[in-house]
Amino acid sequence: MKFAVKGVATALLMAVSLTSASALAWEKDKTYRITILHTNDHHGHFWRSEHAEYGLAAQKTLVDSIRKEVAEKGGSVLLLSGGDINTGVPESDLQDAEPDFRGMSLIGYDAMAIGNHEFDKPLSVLRQQEKWAKFPLLSANIYQTSTGERLFKPWAIFKPQGIKIAVIGLTTDDTAKIGNPENFTDIEFRKPADEAKLAIQELQVTEKPDVLIAATHMGHYDNGDHGSNAPGDVEMARSLPAGALTMIVGGHSQNPVCMAAENKKQVDYVPGTPCAPDKQNGIWIVQAHEWGKYVGRADFEFRNGEMKLAHYQLIPVNLKKKITYDNGDSERVLYTPQIPENQQMLSLLTPFQNKGQAQLNVKVGSVNGHMEGDRSKVRFVQTNLARLLLAAQMDRTGADFAVMSGGGIRDSIEAGDITYKDVLKVQPFGNTVVYTEMSGKEVTAYLSAVAQKKPDSGAYPQFSNVSFVATAAGLQDLKIKGEPVDPAKTYRMATLNFNAAGGDGYPEIDKKPGYVNTGFVDAEVLKQYIEKNSPLDVKAFEPQGEVSWK
Repeated sequence: MKFAVKGVATALLMAVSLTSASALAWEKDKTYRITILHTNDHHGHFWRSEHAEYGLAAQKTLVDSIRKEVAEKGGSVLLLSGGDINTGVPESDLQDAEPDFRGMSLIGYDAMAIGNHEFDKPLSVLRQQEKWAKFPLLSANIYQTSTGERLFKPWAIFKPQGIKIAVIGLTTDDTAKIGNPENFTDIEFRKPADEAKLAIQELQVTEKPDVLIAATHMGHYDNGDHGSNAPGDVEMARSLPAGALTMIVGGHSQNPVCMAAENKKQVDYVPGTPCAPDKQNGIWIVQAHEWGKYVGRADFEFRNGEMKLAHYQLIPVNLKKKITYDNGDSERVLYTPQIPENQQMLSLLTPFQNKGQAQLNVKVGSVNGHMEGDRSKVRFVQTNLARLLLAAQMDRTGADFAVMSGGGIRDSIEAGDITYKDVLKVQPFGNTVVYTEMSGKEVTAYLSAVAQKKPDSGAYPQFSNVSFVATAAGLQDLKIKGEPVDPAKTYRMATLNFNAAGGDGYPEIDKKPGYVNTGFVDAEVLKQYIEKNSPLDVKAFEPQGEVSWK
């Protein structure tokens, strides 16, 4: 399926055949109610969590109730997703997110932006997911390099109550950098802000929508400070003509976008409390955290061609807080009233859940403490779980040292028994373990480049058997296995094929003469290492300040 790009001039010629002034489908001086519901960064969470939080069955009940309420008042609802349906829950990952897309279709999603994790598997899988979805997967800025044509539908048109609403899809142009390069051999991601301008111009000529909305997977960064990430929703809103879009339904940064002050989000948003969305250059920007924890609700009033936001909220989907009592006992209690699960949805999803769990709930080992893999840690500091993963890679390849992106670690491992499911939650991408031979001189150059990757990004590097002090002038006191690097000596480095091929902007090493792709999947390598070395002692993997930045 390919969608040709039409230039603005071509669009203008096409517009000649349209009626010069089509009659308005809505009545002058009449107020219409349009409610936009939104979620993002679902990441495989079709089933309720271990604490009975979120899940598509409860989400369907909530969405159905909102649709009924809005309809009774004569209004209409659009349900949008900011993307990243894939990757994060093993039961979903093993089944290519089929339960997720089928469940979203049953809820009645109207459209979604294509996220970067939609490319964690080959394009053929994404094409299958498009078939499971009964709604369009949108992106205006993803092109086939060889033909210069769009690979996906760029926008969708909806006409609730005769009001023409265009929804444009946009995907972060970081995707090629943070995804598996092997999946992008004939795909390019153009700058979303540039494509948004082109799409808006073309739509204004060919469709003349009353309302323009962008469903994006680009990230929300306070005041546009995106660091080493690609520019996100704030930067795009500022680059467009004022009010060019009514709103941006976002994703990717996985935040609840609830503003504490101008250009500053609330640090620890409490579920169920008021939420003020961001507004930049006359454009509302929303994002509903992650995993279906919330359904965002924006109630608009449309009158005489203008959309005004009447009310906004993030509705928690059975989120709970842990309360510890004076006697040491604890329990989890709901922030807001319980939302029952929809039985039709449970009937759809239960076979998928049972099939996935049958393959996953097998013990592979144990550990005597917490292994840290939370994104708030692995993207900022060295962690014991990263050391475990790298130890497994070095053990399998006989490497002297190992390096990987912190963003490749997707969950923690708790003290106690470790199951195959726990392993796959940590490494869900199916990357393979690779190694290469490098001279000491090459090692120094490689590590100097990798050490420049900044915290608060998936590229932040995790190291094992490496020590250094990074300064503006380069790496000082660089050692491998406790010994100074010898420029003439040959070292073996283990990593993942993702990083070896240039993923996260790492130096490409997959064309080096000494490069070997073992073909061993990272999660399987970790699983077998845990089986061989259990019970694991967390102290053996604790970072000791070997690497530091000044």
